[in-house]
Amino acid sequence: MIFGTLPSGENVERVELSSGRLRAEVLTYGAIVRSLEVSGVNVVLGLDTLEDYLTRSRYFGAVVGRYGNRIADGRFTLDGVEYRLPVNNDPNSLHGGTAGFDAKVWTIEARGDDSVTLSLTSPDGDQGYPGTLTASVTYTLQDDALRIDYTAESDAPTVVNLTNHSYFNLKGGGDVLDHVVRMDAEHYLPVDEHKIPTGELAPVKGTPFDFTAPHTVGERYDGGYDHCFVLDGGIQVTGGGLTMEVTTTEPGVQFYAGGMLDGVATPFGAFAGLCLETQHFPDSPNQPRFPSTVLRPGERRTSTTTYRFTA
Repeated sequence: MIFGTLPSGENVERVELSSGRLRAEVLTYGAIVRSLEVSGVNVVLGLDTLEDYLTRSRYFGAVVGRYGNRIADGRFTLDGVEYRLPVNNDPNSLHGGTAGFDAKVWTIEARGDDSVTLSLTSPDGDQGYPGTLTASVTYTLQDDALRIDYTAESDAPTVVNLTNHSYFNLKGGGDVLDHVVRMDAEHYLPVDEHKIPTGELAPVKGTPFDFTAPHTVGERYDGGYDHCFVLDGGIQVTGGGLTMEVTTTEPGVQFYAGGMLDGVATPFGAFAGLCLETQHFPDSPNQPRFPSTVLRPGERRTSTTTYRFTA
Protein backbone atom coordinates (compact mmCIF):
# COMPACT_ATOMS: atom_id res chain seq x y z
CA MET A 1 0.00 0.00 0.00
CA ILE A 2 1.45 3.37 -1.03
CA PHE A 3 1.73 5.87 1.83
CA GLY A 4 3.13 8.72 -0.26
CA THR A 5 5.58 9.76 -2.94
CA LEU A 6 8.87 11.57 -2.38
CA PRO A 7 9.83 14.64 -4.46
CA SER A 8 12.23 12.30 -6.30
CA GLY A 9 9.24 10.26 -7.48
CA GLU A 10 10.08 7.29 -5.26
CA ASN A 11 7.10 5.68 -3.57
CA VAL A 12 6.95 5.01 0.17
CA GLU A 13 5.05 1.87 1.12
CA ARG A 14 3.02 1.16 4.24
CA VAL A 15 3.00 -2.39 5.63
CA GLU A 16 0.33 -3.55 8.06
CA LEU A 17 1.14 -6.21 10.67
CA SER A 18 -1.14 -7.98 13.13
CA SER A 19 -0.93 -10.67 15.78
CA GLY A 20 -3.47 -11.23 18.54
CA ARG A 21 -4.27 -7.89 20.17
CA LEU A 22 -1.35 -6.10 18.47
CA ARG A 23 -1.54 -4.11 15.24
CA ALA A 24 1.30 -2.13 13.65
CA GLU A 25 2.05 -0.02 10.60
CA VAL A 26 5.61 0.15 9.21
CA LEU A 27 6.81 2.55 6.50
CA THR A 28 9.64 1.88 4.07
CA TYR A 29 10.73 5.51 4.60
CA GLY A 30 13.13 5.40 7.55
CA ALA A 31 11.89 1.88 8.46
CA ILE A 32 9.44 3.85 10.59
CA VAL A 33 7.03 2.25 13.07
CA ARG A 34 4.14 4.60 12.35
CA SER A 35 1.69 3.00 14.76
CA LEU A 36 1.58 0.22 17.33
CA GLU A 37 -1.84 -0.60 18.72
CA VAL A 38 -2.35 -2.68 21.85
CA SER A 39 -6.01 -3.66 22.19
CA GLY A 40 -6.95 -0.67 20.03
CA VAL A 41 -4.76 1.92 21.82
CA ASN A 42 -1.93 3.38 19.74
CA VAL A 43 1.08 3.51 22.08
CA VAL A 44 3.59 5.25 19.76
CA LEU A 45 3.61 8.75 18.29
CA GLY A 46 3.11 8.78 14.53
CA LEU A 47 2.53 11.42 11.86
CA ASP A 48 -0.37 11.64 9.43
CA THR A 49 1.39 12.19 6.10
CA LEU A 50 4.72 11.64 4.38
CA GLU A 51 5.07 15.43 4.14
CA ASP A 52 4.93 15.55 7.95
CA TYR A 53 7.80 13.07 8.19
CA LEU A 54 9.81 15.11 5.68
CA THR A 55 9.25 18.48 7.36
CA ARG A 56 8.18 17.98 11.00
CA SER A 57 9.82 14.74 12.10
CA ARG A 58 11.86 14.32 15.23
CA TYR A 59 12.85 10.80 14.10
CA PHE A 60 9.40 9.49 15.12
CA GLY A 61 9.54 5.68 14.96
CA ALA A 62 12.55 5.56 12.63
CA VAL A 63 15.65 3.40 12.57
CA VAL A 64 18.54 5.81 13.07
CA GLY A 65 22.07 5.18 11.80
CA ARG A 66 24.72 4.62 10.82
CA TYR A 67 25.34 5.87 14.31
CA GLY A 68 22.42 6.47 16.63
CA ASN A 69 23.00 9.24 19.19
CA ARG A 70 25.87 11.77 19.21
CA ILE A 71 29.44 11.75 17.98
CA ALA A 72 31.43 14.65 19.44
CA ASP A 73 32.46 17.43 17.05
CA GLY A 74 31.33 15.33 14.09
CA ARG A 75 34.58 13.38 13.89
CA PHE A 76 36.25 10.14 14.92
CA THR A 77 39.49 8.28 14.17
CA LEU A 78 39.55 4.65 13.05
CA ASP A 79 42.77 2.75 12.27
CA GLY A 80 44.68 6.04 12.26
CA VAL A 81 42.38 7.81 9.78
CA GLU A 82 40.15 10.70 10.85
CA TYR A 83 36.63 10.82 9.44
CA ARG A 84 34.50 13.95 9.35
CA LEU A 85 30.70 13.75 9.68
CA PRO A 86 27.96 16.34 9.09
CA VAL A 87 27.32 18.47 12.19
CA ASN A 88 23.56 18.62 12.67
CA ASN A 89 23.37 19.02 16.46
CA ASP A 90 25.91 21.78 16.96
CA PRO A 91 28.71 20.96 17.56
CA ASN A 92 27.98 17.23 17.17
CA SER A 93 26.80 14.75 14.58
CA LEU A 94 23.48 13.23 15.67
CA HIS A 95 21.71 10.04 14.51
CA GLY A 96 23.88 9.53 11.44
CA GLY A 97 24.01 13.08 10.12
CA THR A 98 21.88 15.32 7.95
CA ALA A 99 20.62 12.42 5.80
CA GLY A 100 20.85 9.35 8.00
CA PHE A 101 19.02 6.05 7.78
CA ASP A 102 15.83 7.73 9.03
CA ALA A 103 15.70 9.69 5.75
CA LYS A 104 16.26 6.75 3.38
CA VAL A 105 13.77 4.47 1.65
CA TRP A 106 14.37 0.89 2.75
CA THR A 107 13.67 -2.18 0.60
CA ILE A 108 11.13 -4.81 1.64
CA GLU A 109 12.95 -8.15 1.64
CA ALA A 110 10.23 -10.30 3.21
CA ARG A 111 6.80 -9.78 4.68
CA GLY A 112 4.10 -11.80 6.39
CA ASP A 113 0.98 -11.20 8.46
CA ASP A 114 3.03 -10.56 11.61
CA SER A 115 6.51 -9.57 10.38
CA VAL A 116 8.43 -7.55 7.81
CA THR A 117 12.14 -7.38 6.97
CA LEU A 118 13.60 -4.20 5.46
CA SER A 119 17.12 -3.66 4.12
CA LEU A 120 19.29 -0.68 3.25
CA THR A 121 22.68 -0.32 1.57
CA SER A 122 24.72 2.69 2.68
CA PRO A 123 27.60 3.37 0.24
CA ASP A 124 31.18 4.10 1.19
CA GLY A 125 31.45 7.75 2.27
CA ASP A 126 27.73 8.10 3.03
CA GLN A 127 27.52 10.97 5.55
CA GLY A 128 31.30 10.67 5.94
CA TYR A 129 31.33 7.05 7.17
CA PRO A 130 33.78 4.58 5.65
CA GLY A 131 32.81 1.30 3.99
CA THR A 132 29.70 0.10 2.19
CA LEU A 133 27.34 -1.00 4.94
CA THR A 134 24.40 -3.36 4.43
CA ALA A 135 21.80 -3.16 7.20
CA SER A 136 18.52 -4.92 7.85
CA VAL A 137 15.75 -4.66 10.40
CA THR A 138 12.98 -7.16 11.08
CA TYR A 139 9.84 -6.17 12.96
CA THR A 140 7.86 -9.09 14.39
CA LEU A 141 4.63 -9.08 16.40
CA GLN A 142 4.51 -12.15 18.60
CA ASP A 143 3.21 -13.09 22.06
CA ASP A 144 2.00 -9.55 22.91
CA ALA A 145 5.39 -8.11 21.93
CA LEU A 146 7.09 -6.11 19.22
CA ARG A 147 10.48 -7.68 18.53
CA ILE A 148 13.12 -5.76 16.55
CA ASP A 149 16.11 -7.63 15.08
CA TYR A 150 18.98 -5.68 13.50
CA THR A 151 21.90 -6.88 11.38
CA ALA A 152 24.79 -5.00 9.77
CA GLU A 153 27.78 -5.95 7.63
CA SER A 154 30.48 -3.82 6.01
CA ASP A 155 33.15 -4.30 3.33
CA ALA A 156 35.59 -2.03 5.19
CA PRO A 157 36.19 -1.06 8.82
CA THR A 158 33.47 1.32 10.04
CA VAL A 159 31.39 2.13 13.10
CA VAL A 160 27.71 1.33 13.50
CA ASN A 161 25.08 1.84 16.20
CA LEU A 162 21.51 1.10 15.06
CA THR A 163 18.44 1.80 17.16
CA ASN A 164 14.75 2.59 16.85
CA HIS A 165 13.55 6.05 17.84
CA SER A 166 9.89 5.39 18.71
CA TYR A 167 8.17 7.69 21.20
CA PHE A 168 5.93 5.69 23.54
CA ASN A 169 2.81 6.90 25.33
CA LEU A 170 1.00 4.00 26.96
CA LYS A 171 -2.13 6.08 27.56
CA GLY A 172 -2.49 6.88 23.87
CA GLY A 173 -2.54 10.63 24.55
CA GLY A 174 -1.67 13.40 27.00
CA ASP A 175 1.84 13.50 28.46
CA VAL A 176 4.05 10.80 29.96
CA LEU A 177 5.08 12.61 33.14
CA ASP A 178 2.92 10.19 35.16
CA HIS A 179 4.37 7.07 33.51
CA VAL A 180 6.21 4.93 36.07
CA VAL A 181 9.67 3.72 35.08
CA ARG A 182 11.77 0.98 36.65
CA MET A 183 15.16 0.24 35.13
CA ASP A 184 17.80 -2.37 35.96
CA ALA A 185 20.66 0.10 35.66
CA GLU A 186 23.12 0.80 38.48
CA HIS A 187 25.08 3.32 36.37
CA TYR A 188 24.44 6.09 33.86
CA LEU A 189 26.63 8.28 31.65
CA PRO A 190 27.01 11.91 32.84
CA VAL A 191 27.30 14.36 29.95
CA ASP A 192 28.86 17.76 29.28
CA GLU A 193 27.04 20.87 28.10
CA HIS A 194 26.85 19.42 24.58
CA LYS A 195 25.34 16.12 25.82
CA ILE A 196 28.55 14.20 25.15
CA PRO A 197 29.47 11.58 27.78
CA THR A 198 32.34 12.58 30.04
CA GLY A 199 33.59 8.97 30.00
CA GLU A 200 32.48 8.24 33.56
CA LEU A 201 30.11 5.40 34.39
CA ALA A 202 28.51 7.07 37.40
CA PRO A 203 26.45 5.29 40.07
CA VAL A 204 22.76 6.20 39.97
CA LYS A 205 22.32 5.72 43.73
CA GLY A 206 21.29 8.93 45.44
CA THR A 207 20.63 10.75 42.14
CA PRO A 208 17.51 11.53 40.07
CA PHE A 209 18.80 8.87 37.66
CA ASP A 210 18.09 6.01 40.05
CA PHE A 211 15.21 4.00 38.57
CA THR A 212 16.20 0.74 40.25
CA ALA A 213 13.00 1.38 42.23
CA PRO A 214 9.94 2.72 40.37
CA HIS A 215 9.55 6.48 39.89
CA THR A 216 7.37 8.59 37.64
CA VAL A 217 9.01 10.46 34.79
CA GLY A 218 8.02 13.85 36.17
CA GLU A 219 8.72 13.60 39.89
CA ARG A 220 12.48 14.39 39.66
CA TYR A 221 14.84 16.26 37.37
CA ASP A 222 11.81 18.14 35.97
CA GLY A 223 11.37 15.13 33.70
CA GLY A 224 14.22 16.42 31.55
CA TYR A 225 15.91 13.10 30.88
CA ASP A 226 18.04 12.60 27.78
CA HIS A 227 20.74 10.28 29.09
CA CYS A 228 22.24 6.88 28.42
CA PHE A 229 21.90 4.23 31.13
CA VAL A 230 24.17 1.18 31.49
CA LEU A 231 21.82 -1.78 31.52
CA ASP A 232 22.14 -4.68 33.93
CA GLY A 233 18.78 -6.14 32.92
CA GLY A 234 15.43 -4.98 31.62
CA ILE A 235 13.18 -1.90 31.76
CA GLN A 236 9.57 -1.62 32.81
CA VAL A 237 7.24 1.30 32.04
CA THR A 238 3.64 1.52 33.31
CA GLY A 239 0.97 3.99 32.24
CA GLY A 240 -2.74 4.04 31.49
CA GLY A 241 -3.26 0.55 32.88
CA LEU A 242 -0.66 -0.91 30.53
CA THR A 243 2.86 -2.17 31.28
CA MET A 244 5.67 -2.33 28.72
CA GLU A 245 8.67 -4.55 29.48
CA VAL A 246 11.81 -3.89 27.43
CA THR A 247 14.63 -6.41 27.02
CA THR A 248 17.66 -6.04 24.77
CA THR A 249 21.02 -7.46 23.84
CA GLU A 250 22.45 -3.93 23.74
CA PRO A 251 24.60 -2.62 26.64
CA GLY A 252 22.72 0.65 27.08
CA VAL A 253 19.54 2.62 26.55
CA GLN A 254 19.06 6.31 25.83
CA PHE A 255 16.10 7.40 27.95
CA TYR A 256 14.63 10.56 26.48
CA ALA A 257 11.44 11.92 28.05
CA GLY A 258 10.45 14.12 25.10
CA GLY A 259 11.07 17.44 26.83
CA MET A 260 12.15 19.15 23.60
CA LEU A 261 8.96 18.37 21.74
CA ASP A 262 7.37 21.78 21.40
CA GLY A 263 4.07 21.47 19.54
CA VAL A 264 5.45 23.77 16.81
CA ALA A 265 8.13 21.92 14.88
CA THR A 266 6.13 18.78 15.67
CA PRO A 267 2.40 18.25 16.25
CA PHE A 268 3.14 17.02 19.78
CA GLY A 269 3.79 19.03 22.92
CA ALA A 270 6.53 18.54 25.48
CA PHE A 271 6.61 15.11 27.13
CA ALA A 272 4.02 13.68 24.72
CA GLY A 273 6.10 10.51 24.47
CA LEU A 274 9.25 8.92 25.86
CA CYS A 275 12.01 7.12 23.97
CA LEU A 276 13.89 4.02 25.09
CA GLU A 277 16.57 3.78 22.41
CA THR A 278 18.45 0.55 23.09
CA GLN A 279 21.99 0.97 21.78
CA HIS A 280 25.73 1.14 22.36
CA PHE A 281 26.92 4.24 24.16
CA PRO A 282 27.01 7.73 22.63
CA ASP A 283 30.37 8.87 21.22
CA SER A 284 31.86 5.38 21.59
CA PRO A 285 34.21 5.86 18.60
CA ASN A 286 35.93 8.58 20.66
CA GLN A 287 35.70 6.81 24.02
CA PRO A 288 38.06 3.78 24.19
CA ARG A 289 36.67 2.72 27.59
CA PHE A 290 33.21 2.17 26.12
CA PRO A 291 32.14 -1.08 24.39
CA SER A 292 33.40 -0.95 20.81
CA THR A 293 31.09 -0.08 17.92
CA VAL A 294 33.69 -0.94 15.27
CA LEU A 295 32.50 -3.34 12.57
CA ARG A 296 35.09 -5.00 10.34
CA PRO A 297 34.80 -6.96 7.08
CA GLY A 298 33.73 -10.55 7.65
CA GLU A 299 31.90 -9.65 10.88
CA ARG A 300 28.14 -9.52 11.28
CA ARG A 301 26.67 -7.20 13.91
CA THR A 302 23.34 -8.37 15.32
CA SER A 303 21.11 -7.14 18.10
CA THR A 304 17.59 -7.73 19.36
CA THR A 305 15.18 -5.59 21.38
CA THR A 306 11.72 -6.66 22.54
CA TYR A 307 8.86 -4.48 23.79
CA ARG A 308 6.27 -6.67 25.55
CA PHE A 309 2.87 -5.40 26.70
CA THR A 310 0.68 -6.62 29.56
CA ALA A 311 -2.47 -5.21 31.12
